[in-house]
This record gives sequence, structure tokens and C-alpha cells, in this order.
Amino acid sequence: MNLRNFEFKARADNIEKSENLLLTLNPEFKGIDHQTDTYFNVEHGRLKLREGNIENSLINYEREDYAGAKESRVILYRHTPDVSLKEILTKQLGVKVVVKKKRRIYFVENVKIHFDQVEHLGTFIEVEAIDEKGTFTTDELKEQCNRFFNFFGLEKEDIIAKSYSDMIWEKNNKKLM
Repeated sequence: MNLRNFEFKARADNIEKSENLLLTLNPEFKGIDHQTDTYFNVEHGRLKLREGNIENSLINYEREDYAGAKESRVILYRHTPDVSLKEILTKQLGVKVVVKKKRRIYFVENVKIHFDQVEHLGTFIEVEAIDEKGTFTTDELKEQCNRFFNFFGLEKEDIIAKSYSDMIWEKNNKKLM
């Protein structure tokens, strides 16, 4: 499945407060997912295998790293958990980094909101305005992200430009130096 989304990620010291605020909008709660994202060595973009109790996908995506809402071009393959897929990818590509997180997942229409507790990094809010069918303009997706950014009362300095994988990779490499 090809899809397009706009997203932002922000550091959040009190995700419980933000989650309670979101509950005032009567969002659809998808559940708590314990996810392991294994990123593989690739030449272009990112390739990760997501293993969770709710979401299981092989995800290829390209996105620029800058602060604020940004576009991602995504190819998503949903699969039934199977250790063989991870073994093949690991053997052929090698593992770049592993990200483990506990994620509370909500939807408000086409907007997916995550409250993440990421191992070794802390707590974050991630908002994805998702377009699966080409029904939203770029400006509409950006506006959805901006609306939630303001709704949660976030500040520009809360925004994270990099992916969790890049942050953990950098942290791991600093330990080696």
C-alpha cells in the first residue's frame, strides 16, 4: 500500500496530560502497542520491520529531517508476524538500529496520534495526517498537523527533527567513542 502523510514528532514531558486533552475530542482508541522497530541498512530512505501486538508491517519510507510537519512517502506492507521475514532481512541487509517503544494509538478521522514511551529516549507525541487514497491536498494534511500542534500547546523547541532510529543510532555511536 502506497500512502502519503504529514507528521511531526515532539518531546513531551507529560504525555498523560496531553492524552487527557485528546480524550475531549472522543478519539478512536486502537490500543497500547509494544513495538520493536528494526531498521535495516539501505542506500535510500529507511526500511524498518515493525513488530507489535497491534501493528506488524514492513515499512519503506523517505522523509527529510527538519523540525516541523514534514511529508513522508511510504510503502507499507502489512504482514502476519513471522520470524523468517526478520531473519531474511537481517541476513541480506544487516541491522542498523532497533527502537523499542510502548505506544498508545488513537485516531481522529484520518489523523493518527501516538503517545510514545521510547526506550532510552523518553516520551513523545507523534501526529500523522494520513492520506491513503489521494483525497487530501498537501495543504490540508499540513493544516491537520498544525491544528494538533496548537491543540496540544506544543512549542517549536519541543519538535524533534530526526527519527527515533537516528536518535538511538547517534546515542549508541557516542557511547563507542
